[in-house]
Amino acid sequence: MKKLLLLGDEAIAQGALDAGISGFYGYPGTPSTEIGEYVQKNSEAIERDVHRIWASNEKTAMEAALGMSYAGKRSIVTMKHVGLNVAADPFVNSALTGANGGLIVAVADDPSMHSSQNEQDSRFFAKFAMIPTFEPSNQQEAYDMQSHAFELSEKYKLPILLRITTRLSHSRAGVVRKKVLKENELELPKDPNQFMLLPAFSRKKYKHHLSIQKDLEKESEVSIFNKYFDTEDKSLGIIACGLSYNYLMENFEDGKCPFPVLKICQYPIPRKQVAKIMSECDKILVLEEGMPVVEEMLRGFLNIEEKVIGRLDGTLPRDGELNPAIIRKSLGLEELKSLPIPDVVAGRPPALCKGCPHINTYLALNRSLEKYGKGHVFSDIGCYTLGFLPPFNAINTCVDMGASFTMAMGASDAGLFPAVGVIGDGTFGHSGLTGLLDSVVQKSNVVLIILDNDITAMTGMQDSTVTNRIEDICKGIGVAEEHIRVITPLPNKEDENVKILEEEILYTGVSVVISRRPCIHIVGKKK
Repeated sequence: MKKLLLLGDEAIAQGALDAGISGFYGYPGTPSTEIGEYVQKNSEAIERDVHRIWASNEKTAMEAALGMSYAGKRSIVTMKHVGLNVAADPFVNSALTGANGGLIVAVADDPSMHSSQNEQDSRFFAKFAMIPTFEPSNQQEAYDMQSHAFELSEKYKLPILLRITTRLSHSRAGVVRKKVLKENELELPKDPNQFMLLPAFSRKKYKHHLSIQKDLEKESEVSIFNKYFDTEDKSLGIIACGLSYNYLMENFEDGKCPFPVLKICQYPIPRKQVAKIMSECDKILVLEEGMPVVEEMLRGFLNIEEKVIGRLDGTLPRDGELNPAIIRKSLGLEELKSLPIPDVVAGRPPALCKGCPHINTYLALNRSLEKYGKGHVFSDIGCYTLGFLPPFNAINTCVDMGASFTMAMGASDAGLFPAVGVIGDGTFGHSGLTGLLDSVVQKSNVVLIILDNDITAMTGMQDSTVTNRIEDICKGIGVAEEHIRVITPLPNKEDENVKILEEEILYTGVSVVISRRPCIHIVGKKK
């Protein structure tokens, strides 16, 4: 088969397509977005008519992928790590319903928080749900794991978590393709109660789920992705998980580490191999991107704290990404000298683009709130979050997707006036609808601003699910039509926009102000 130069995300997408996938589901979120985009643009996927449309949020994506699995076909659902929080309900419950057609949940974690609110580690979710997990160390493995994961999913009738991190998602390497498999035929579950989680069924399913954990561990023991590399120097043993194995090997030009190495890329962790390296080596260094998941497990079930070193004892930093230099230091190797950064290279903080419609929205909003003081605006996740920075200083919060509307509602309940929520059109479709519904039902005194720039901009210009539907959605939810106002964020409209915002602030009830102008980067495309 031909060799392709692929991002880690693209390798996952191509691997899933070649493994006979029938449906891609997901919500864009860096660093996972390119998985879906690759499938959407792939000529083979288009020819096969693989489902490849973005969902409104991660929960609906997870549920739709589970529906395709129910029908016997292979599906993959993609999201970033905080998106798994949104999908947690169906994700955890899918461990009990199981899968029919193969189901992969591909989650991209973001250590060092390049574009995220936290550093959470998705392996905790897999451990909590007790489902198998694959964590590739390079792009070829990211491709190869798709067929293995689908086979394991269908063998044990379980969803599989595929966990990657930013550096693997967004770096390229050569990937050799394998034989393309045919898509599964439509086939409903043999057990008509498989996907029914009434308590009487769930109790039995949970007992079964517990009973196969030893089998899943045996699968990890013989997995081609878990390898033990033995050496004579037992003063240190290294357990390297996923991408950290690559970071480790970059420190040795001949590709030979002087210490025994256990490479773990499939979970549950292979207990026998772990016991071997623990018993033979004086100390154990655990290398893992994200949180000390494996390190905590080793300290727990082996009860040997002083022997295990890593993120918990300070040998490795507790936060941020790993890299070859950090691992070099933990091995006691001489620090490599790097070239100093020249003065001509200056830090450039993120900023709203010139011509961005959000600029004029924030200028008008600031003016309308001048007499009330600071601290009245609850915002959300998107390009518009940059409105927190100078020179605007226009917003006060960013917690999770959809929190702007609901936090404004809660603050209003506490007596804050005015309480303003600011959300983008993409995020409104993702998780703002329910907050708007709560506000209407509870007759909250809030002004809710929807920044409609005609696109889901921050994640790479995906279509928004609410485009051309926002007014109808607001009316259908129950917002009074006369308090659904549309403004155009342009300099020559600022006085008019300030007046509209001031009027809605004084209205007692739910107001929706739609600030509508296309993102500056899609104006040409729209024309």
